[in-house]
Formats: sequence, C-alpha cells, structure tokens
Amino acid sequence: MSKAMADGRRADSERRRQRVKTAIKQATGNGTAISVSGIARQAGVDRTFLYRHHDLLALIHAAERQPSASEPGAGPPVSLASLQADLANAHARNTRLVIQTQRLERRLAELMGEQAWRESGLGAPADQEELQRQVSRMEQANTELLARLEERDAELEAARAANRELTRALNQKEAADR
Repeated sequence: MSKAMADGRRADSERRRQRVKTAIKQATGNGTAISVSGIARQAGVDRTFLYRHHDLLALIHAAERQPSASEPGAGPPVSLASLQADLANAHARNTRLVIQTQRLERRLAELMGEQAWRESGLGAPADQEELQRQVSRMEQANTELLARLEERDAELEAARAANRELTRALNQKEAADR
C-alpha cells in the first residue's frame, strides 16, 4: 500500500509539473507578464512547489528574461552579464554624480556665505585688492618722505653747526677788536 501511495504522489507531482510547464508556455506565447506567483496561480499550484523544484523555477526565470513575442520592437534577449554590466555602470555613474553634487553643494554654500557676508556689511569691500594696492603705495610714499625728512634734518643740523661756528667766529673777532 505504501508503494501505491508513493506512486500516486509521484504521479500527482508529475501532473503539477506538466501544468507548470504548460502555464509557462502559454504565458510566453500570449505575451502575459511572467512571474513565479503568476505561473503558480495559472498552474493551480502553490509557490512553495515551484521553490522546491529548482528546474521549474529556472524555467520561469529564463522565461522572464526572454522578450515576449507581442512586444513591438523586441530585440534579442538580454544576458545576465549585460544586465550586471549595466548595473555596475549605473552604480559608477551614480557615485560620480553624488561626488559632483557634493562638490557643487559645497561651492554653493561658499558663494552664499560670501554673499551674505558682503550684504551684512561685515565683509571686506568688493574692491579690497585696490585698497591693498593703495595702502602699499602710501606706505612707499611715506618711506620716501621719511628719508627726505631725515636728509633735511641732517642738512639743517649742518647749517646750524655752520651758523654756530660763524657766530662764534664773529663774536671772537668783535671781542678782539675791542
């Protein structure tokens, strides 16, 4: 009796397997969306049946990747390697865009900060470079004037010394003449 039960279970499993294969063929033929749940529903089996039978699951996934005949302009099937390469490229592009966005956000924050600083009146005037040049010119002119002043002070001191000498000489001559 147990052999009969085992044979019955095998036959039932084989019938369900056939229903799943038929459901996959029908879905592929009429262009309906293929999914594990949809095929299980169409075949009248539980999804766990499909997950226990890896060969049926592989058939479903292979059918999912094939373009349906009803899709206009459907090209050749896309390979898994091609999809993975596209995904890797999308991740790399996303990374580049994130870095660029962060750089642009930092620059925008700097510019907005500078603008707020200037508008607040606390910041340096816009012509700060011109003011720096003017300060340099004035410092140079001041240095030149100080040098000329020192020369004139030296000349004045020499003239005073000569005047004192002349005055002493005159005073001595007058004293001798008396």
